[in-house]
This record gives sequence, structure tokens and C-alpha cells, in this order.
Amino acid sequence: MSLPWDQNWEKLYDALGIRDFIYFISSPSIQDTLFPVKLIFIIFGLFFLCAVIYFYLNSSYLRNAFIEDYSEFFAWQAYGLKAVDKKWKSITKKIITESEKEYKLAMLEADEFLFEEMQDAEFSGGSFEEMLNGDGRRLIQNWDEILEAHKIRNLIVHNISYSLDVNLAKRMLEEYEKAIKSIYSY
Repeated sequence: MSLPWDQNWEKLYDALGIRDFIYFISSPSIQDTLFPVKLIFIIFGLFFLCAVIYFYLNSSYLRNAFIEDYSEFFAWQAYGLKAVDKKWKSITKKIITESEKEYKLAMLEADEFLFEEMQDAEFSGGSFEEMLNGDGRRLIQNWDEILEAHKIRNLIVHNISYSLDVNLAKRMLEEYEKAIKSIYSY
């Protein structure tokens, strides 16, 4: 049984010659002629599929989308935080030695470490002060203490005879730690 709209479609196919075109295209002689073209398109398709897979695997997308998410889920902490903790522990070990040189070195390393973390977080600006006064004002809660700690760091670097008190060094390192944690909390 044929429905009324089926008859309309058949009339349209006949009027446009679509039916004749479909019969022509699907004929074995044309299919044999088009086989090399089909083969070329299949080869190109496979080449581009392999290229997409290659670039997909070599990009950072998989790492960002899957590996970081799973590691954060199972470790219950931000991705890369273990490396940050390890680096921070190596800096704070210098305070235990109770040597002024080690305090100064710890301050320099903490300042450099915060600078690297701000660069990794893509803070705008080229220097430490530019980053701190730009995005740091908004993202680092204790930015004024960090600015003070950076000034002390500059005193250590530019004035060899500068004397650093252990309590001041500990307080400044605590401020650096708060700043680094605040970067990872966003």
C-alpha cells in the first residue's frame, strides 16, 4: 500500500531525475571507475585520522583534561602540590640550621619560588613587583607582607652586611608560604 506522500516523492524524484542519477552512480561500471578515487580518499582519511591521534596524544590536552583531574581526585589535593610541598620543605629546612647564611638563602629561595609560581600561574607583568602589584593584589591575600618580604630579599642581595634576624626570617617565610597557598587555592 502506497501512501499519498510517497507518490509525491516519487513524482519529484522522476521530475528532477534523481532516480536516474542514483541508478547511474550505483551502476557497477561507474563504481569500478571511481574505485581509485575512493581508495585515495580512504588513504587521506586514514592519514588525517593518524595525524589527529598523534597530535592529540602529544598535546597537553590529555594531561590537563584527564591525568590532572584523576590525580587531584585520588590525592585529595591540587595537581603538582606534592612537588610544591617538597620544594617548600627543602626551603624551610634551612631555618632549622640556625645559621644566618642559611636564613638568607631560605629567603632568597622562597622569593624565587614564589616568583616561579606566579609565572606558572600566568600573572601579568615581567618582574616580581609588577606581578605582585598587578594580579597579586587580587589573588594573594597577604600581598603587602610579600612586598615587605621582597624588600628584605633585595636588602639581602644588595647589602652583603645586612643582618637577618631568625624571627623575621621565619615570619617572612610564613608569609611566602601563605602566598604560595593562596595561588593554589584559586
